[in-house]
Amino acid sequence: MPKIIDFKSFTPALADPEFVVSDFAKFDRPQQLHLAFQALHAFAESQGRFPRPMHEEDATVILRSAEAFAKAQGLEVQFDEKVIKELSYQALGDLNPMAAFFGGIAAQEILKAVSGKFQPVNQWMYFDSLESLPSSSARSAELCKPLGSRYDGQVVVFGREYQEKLSNVKQFLVGAGAIGCEMLKNWAMIGLGTGPKGKIIVTDMDSIEKSNLNRQFLFRAPDVGKMKSDCAAAAAQAMNPDLVGHIQSLKDRVSPETEETFNETFWQDLDGVTNALDNVEARTYVDRRCVFFRKPLLESGTLGTKGNTQVVLPHLTESYSSSQDPPEKEFPMCTVRSFPNKIDHTIAWAKEYMSASSLGRPTMSSGEKYCEPPNWLARLPPISDAASDMRDVFMGSGGMACAPLKPPAMDPGLL
Repeated sequence: MPKIIDFKSFTPALADPEFVVSDFAKFDRPQQLHLAFQALHAFAESQGRFPRPMHEEDATVILRSAEAFAKAQGLEVQFDEKVIKELSYQALGDLNPMAAFFGGIAAQEILKAVSGKFQPVNQWMYFDSLESLPSSSARSAELCKPLGSRYDGQVVVFGREYQEKLSNVKQFLVGAGAIGCEMLKNWAMIGLGTGPKGKIIVTDMDSIEKSNLNRQFLFRAPDVGKMKSDCAAAAAQAMNPDLVGHIQSLKDRVSPETEETFNETFWQDLDGVTNALDNVEARTYVDRRCVFFRKPLLESGTLGTKGNTQVVLPHLTESYSSSQDPPEKEFPMCTVRSFPNKIDHTIAWAKEYMSASSLGRPTMSSGEKYCEPPNWLARLPPISDAASDMRDVFMGSGGMACAPLKPPAMDPGLL
């Protein structure tokens, strides 16, 4: 049934906000950030500028202003001083990964709006990733000062030392499909591998098909028939000319058969590996090589509208192959009805439709199949005398165990 959802206009919503919690480990964070952003915009309006990077005086003004906003609205808020000051320190920052995240959220909301399906984000949503701040690179007013480069948005947040490390990373990308294109775009924007020692190596043995163009966005119609790795590398270099000469495209599968190409020297020279693969076998092989050569691995995958990520760090986290999802015996009906992405899903949908049409009811799940027959109790495995008595009393009293049970027979050897 259609459902009408009401939204407040901006002014009432600002004074009486409703929050979508994006991280339940930071349950009290949205209200703090809501007030802190009001303080930030008030600062910009009064000063004609945003707070300076890592500037303690500006950060203190933002904190006191947020406390004043809370008091004026009659709110009792326990502010985390570090969080509010970080908002001030990073006010001039501009990070591609955060833009990509919110771009994905916005795109998802557009799909909800045009389709009329699924619950939209209601009013306010705040998201932070302060745990991503570096602990091994220094941050100060001098080190976070803009340099006049295209990476100033990152320098403001992470500092100059971090940006230098990022530019000299040697990263291996396995796969140039949908995830691979997204990764290359992000790397081009943040300047990964653009330094004197930096390099990006991307390999993919597939060529571009017309069906790839709708979601592998680095490719265009003239690229159909060309190799994915070549076209993806060229597109990344067009996005950021600093990558010219720092990106290498290969057309080899990463497997035991290509260990002459991807040999010991190759793996030892890498700083990290990123998987953008579409099958478990290849993922497992790359994972084993990363474990053997002690290389960090970024693992990710998609299935319909779902996605997963896993960060594998040597000697710190479990490897990709250390765990696996249990096999699904049945398809989730939400996937079958809303996001079918396999031929099997269409068959499951047809069975569900025919069952509902001819029998007047949908196909039963495993639990329903087990409990539906009238003799389901007789199909249970054999049980002890005591349990049998309990079952008889329970079933004979309409579901209420209200009669005394005789004690179970004891083994004479235990007396």
